[in-house]
Amino acid sequence: MTIDRRKLLQAGAALAASSALVGPFRGGRAAAQAAPLTFTPEAGASLRLLRWVPFVTAEEEAWNANTKAFTELTGVEVKIDQESWEDIRPKAAVAANVGTGPDMVMGWFDDPFQYPDKLVDVTDLCTMLGEKNGGWYDGLRMYGEQDGKFISTPLCAIGNAVCYRDSHMKAAGFEEFPTDTEGFLALCTALKEKGTPAGFPFGKAVGDGNNFVHWLLWSHGGKTVDEQGNPAINSPETVAAIEYAKKLYAVFIPGTESWLDINNNRAFLAGDVSLTANGVSLYYAALKDEALKDLAADIRTHILPIGPVGTSVELHQTSTISIFNHCKFPNAAKAYLEFMYSADRMNAWIEGASAYCCQALKGFADNPVWTSNPIHTPYANASASLRVNGFAGPLGPASAGVMADYVLVDMFAEAVTGQRTTEEAIANAERRIARYYR
Repeated sequence: MTIDRRKLLQAGAALAASSALVGPFRGGRAAAQAAPLTFTPEAGASLRLLRWVPFVTAEEEAWNANTKAFTELTGVEVKIDQESWEDIRPKAAVAANVGTGPDMVMGWFDDPFQYPDKLVDVTDLCTMLGEKNGGWYDGLRMYGEQDGKFISTPLCAIGNAVCYRDSHMKAAGFEEFPTDTEGFLALCTALKEKGTPAGFPFGKAVGDGNNFVHWLLWSHGGKTVDEQGNPAINSPETVAAIEYAKKLYAVFIPGTESWLDINNNRAFLAGDVSLTANGVSLYYAALKDEALKDLAADIRTHILPIGPVGTSVELHQTSTISIFNHCKFPNAAKAYLEFMYSADRMNAWIEGASAYCCQALKGFADNPVWTSNPIHTPYANASASLRVNGFAGPLGPASAGVMADYVLVDMFAEAVTGQRTTEEAIANAERRIARYYR
């Protein structure tokens, strides 16, 4: 797939430029009509989409501009509702099980596997999209496909990377960001001693909390279940991960056990912490605030350190779009997604997201956003490198339940805060995992 390359993201103009959708990605009826839709909306169709609250304004603006162009082309009105990241999961589950509410939802991870019989089969749509656009990344495909059929359309991976203050790292005695977990602990310890601590969520944060604790577990060789889905959390590797987490927690800013997805952003932008992990939205939040321009210039990003396992193992936030069975206009919903995944529309959205949303289809990997700014580099490979949360077992209702119930987050939080001993926290997690995988 070839797209015009133009200079992007010049300081604070980044978000404004992408929100305007200028150049080859600009919306409009003529562009929309260039590629007739395979799916024909039903007469009188209208749609309602439930989506997560955006952290990058221009991502939402690009999505809304594409939606407007779809309505201009087809006459199908699409209402978009927003909920917080934490509220999307329960709201979607209620809609699925009650059979009323939004027609579609931007959901998290393997949530569709909690109610697959409540979703429209989108195998025809996803097969076509994959064939047109270089195929799906394996991890994203796994989040949408069950037993050879697509129950949800993979949307993106929201990359997760370490965001840190370069000047504070150097003041702590480090010229380069450490690439292994021991060096990372040493850096966090030094940052605390300098009064510029690190902070990662041990609270029920859908994205940041889950990303962090899965990295902790996997980087030390631990896993929730084995290949057959048998609980495997009770292991020396899990013990090592928790003991390492205790050392990190001891040098973090106090209170991280209660952090949700927004808290580490606020702490970093307020200058309370010098290092955390986040999407690229953290950088752009600083960049667009005139009062934070010096902070923005000091931000650097890096992949999470390599642990004893010897390789990079990261979760990354993933999102899919599901169509509920109660949708009265399923063809219109498929037409909407077909339109949104067309080359000009999807590239406009990826560009608008400014490296926040990594494409689910390989054909969009050459979008110039990934090479336009060194800050984007750690996020560029998120879709290709992510490990699914059900590792090492298959995705399904059990893995979705364990994730939705924050079993791993709770295990680490209980242990690092001293609510339970390491052994007690592992045993409690093992009991909870076994309930889902029985």
